[in-house]
Amino acid sequence: MERKNAWKTYGDEDLAALERVAAGYIDFISENKTERECAAAAIRQAEEAGYCCLKDAIVSGKQLRPGDKVWADMMGKAVMFVRLGTEPLEHGVNILGAHIDSPRLDLKQNPAYEAGGFAFLDTHYYGGIKKYQWVTLPLAIHGVVAKKDGSVAQVNVGEDAEDPVFCVTDLLIHLANKQMEKNASAVVEGEALDVLVGNRPMLTAEEMAELKGEDSSEEDAGPVSENSEDSKTDVEKLAEKEPVKAYLLQLLAEKYGMEEEDFLSAELEVVPAGRARECGFDRSMIIGYGQDDRVCAYPSLLAQLEADAPKRTSVCILVDKEEIGSVGASGMTSRFFENTMAEIMELASEGGELKLRRALAASSMLSSDVSAGFDPAYAFAYEAKNAAYLGRGLVFNKYTGARGKSGSNDARAEYLAKVRAVMDGAHVNFQTCELGAVDAGGGGTIAYIPAEYGMDVIDSGVPVLSMHAPWEVTSKADIYEAYKGYKAFLEGME
Repeated sequence: MERKNAWKTYGDEDLAALERVAAGYIDFISENKTERECAAAAIRQAEEAGYCCLKDAIVSGKQLRPGDKVWADMMGKAVMFVRLGTEPLEHGVNILGAHIDSPRLDLKQNPAYEAGGFAFLDTHYYGGIKKYQWVTLPLAIHGVVAKKDGSVAQVNVGEDAEDPVFCVTDLLIHLANKQMEKNASAVVEGEALDVLVGNRPMLTAEEMAELKGEDSSEEDAGPVSENSEDSKTDVEKLAEKEPVKAYLLQLLAEKYGMEEEDFLSAELEVVPAGRARECGFDRSMIIGYGQDDRVCAYPSLLAQLEADAPKRTSVCILVDKEEIGSVGASGMTSRFFENTMAEIMELASEGGELKLRRALAASSMLSSDVSAGFDPAYAFAYEAKNAAYLGRGLVFNKYTGARGKSGSNDARAEYLAKVRAVMDGAHVNFQTCELGAVDAGGGGTIAYIPAEYGMDVIDSGVPVLSMHAPWEVTSKADIYEAYKGYKAFLEGME
């Protein structure tokens, strides 16, 4: 049952629509590299499409009616969009779910140190990565610094052409005999993933005075204090022992008004710097950071915003923390989804615990996460006739997991048949696959979590090459077919 290549089915109209979706997607993943940035951007797009804040509706006591559109977020890291249909909510809703966190390096709470004349920021990696892939890349720092006075500074350094970038260093090949003998998982240790951020020292008052005595030029001598010992700031005192770190802290104070202790309440993420790009002479693919799982989140959002007015209420939920087990208040295991549905049903005059339980159990969901695209360079890791191929469309995984489907949802056959009918009716190119050969490895998604309510859930998504690498590759055709498939699901699943 070999599936056709989607590119062979496109006329001029489809190609134009494909390029529209791809261009919007490239912008989205280039400009939003953290879960906070993705959630904020999604809310902006939704509000432009007429969605209003659920909290405002609750405060005003607004009654929700068919056609109304609302959004809700959890701590700015997870977000949910709902468009009410004409059918009672108790009869179930159609749900698109994806995650907006991606593998990265997170700064530790006490990250800044100096060694060998360099300033570094210490990190702890987030999610499953091959650590050796993160060395010698241009890196950017995104996130927030929350201060004790309640203010929050936004940080985004390394993306603008005028910005500096950062990196993790590697050992030169000439001295790497012992390193090259190591297992791949140990070539670069987790504690070695420290980000290089500076090399310029801060001058002490004494050094500045000496410099002035030797050279009358005071041009660009760097920050310095000529205060007495008692009136010196902590940074000026630090300059006597760790001058490069002191200069770093001085710059952070000037730029963000932060002191070193503010790292304790910061969320700063280190990600590959630079925009996503078209890949290949034919421009058929996209290479960029964070495509797991924003390559599913973006078409899900687009489908939610552009789908026709539904009979069944449509929902798009984009969550955090999937890469570390879907835990925490902003992960899928939290009550965010359930609580938001309860609030909406109350405002729609369908409140009550029993009606909520009925609505959740009667719902249908596409749990959208990426699949492993077949890579002929590593064909041994796949089973060819049950692999996902770039260019053949939206992927459905009846089950994921590892070692005997462990941890998978394993959708029922009847539900998969209904999904097939919807996709074929909308002329969506799709394929089915497993995540690699049996016992080659495996992975999980958020599917099993909403399935606990008793609803039908199946994994779907886009095939990716080099998944979890700093730069991943996808096909424009598969992104377009995902958008078409998600839209068809919202409009046609009954």
